[in-house]
Amino acid sequence: MTFNGILYKVVDEVATITFNRPEVSNGFNIPMCEEILEAIELAANDEAVKFLVFNANGKVFSVGGDLAEMQRAVSADDIQSLVKIAELVNDISFAMKRLPKPVIMSVDGPVAGAAANMVVAADFCIATEKSRFIQAFVGVGLAPDAGGLYLLTRAIGVTRATHLVMTGEALTAEKALDYGLLYKVCEAEKLEKTTEQLLKKLKRGSLNSYRAMKEMVWKSLFSGWKEYAELELSLQKSLAFTEDFKEGVQAYTEKRRPQFTGK
Repeated sequence: MTFNGILYKVVDEVATITFNRPEVSNGFNIPMCEEILEAIELAANDEAVKFLVFNANGKVFSVGGDLAEMQRAVSADDIQSLVKIAELVNDISFAMKRLPKPVIMSVDGPVAGAAANMVVAADFCIATEKSRFIQAFVGVGLAPDAGGLYLLTRAIGVTRATHLVMTGEALTAEKALDYGLLYKVCEAEKLEKTTEQLLKKLKRGSLNSYRAMKEMVWKSLFSGWKEYAELELSLQKSLAFTEDFKEGVQAYTEKRRPQFTGK
């Protein structure tokens, strides 16, 4: 099967999804999101796959939504495509959480927006020392997508989650580790080895146990996801029609501070 925005391979019980749009800092557009969902489904249905790993090509793990695509959509008044991406990235985080197999994020470089929330959706995240995690939505007049606040409030608490999304401040790898969002932090040149060490440890366990554990985690904290997802999409849709969102995207393109008016 051929993908364009991602790479997908299966080796020794491990499926790997690699974000492969480094020319746009691995920004998500509709085709890339659909490919990620298709690859997750392949991993779910393949009995030879016991683990799923995400990584990325390029210096930036992912900026989240493709900002060039956002600019195009704003210029063309094509808000529906932005709403579609918001729906798809939520579906990705949901699929990661529901996959009955351990999901590992292997991160090097900045991670923003929807990608930062997919990190929280994973069961493990290993990141390099130079990784940064940014809830970038407030900078363009949006609210978190990809299940962001649903995941973050459960992972780090309401207060910390609120601070992160309202300020848009970057969370260093060490701080993310301290918050409990990461499994380990390592040097860039040791990322692949550290990921392999975790996989080696997990391969000693039973997939039956992992399947049961993920189901129990889901039932204990995440069974209300679909209701939340409806709210998230509704609010994102309304925000996408605001003047503040258009100003935020335009300001980013022009490399200036946005002048929000609350309209």
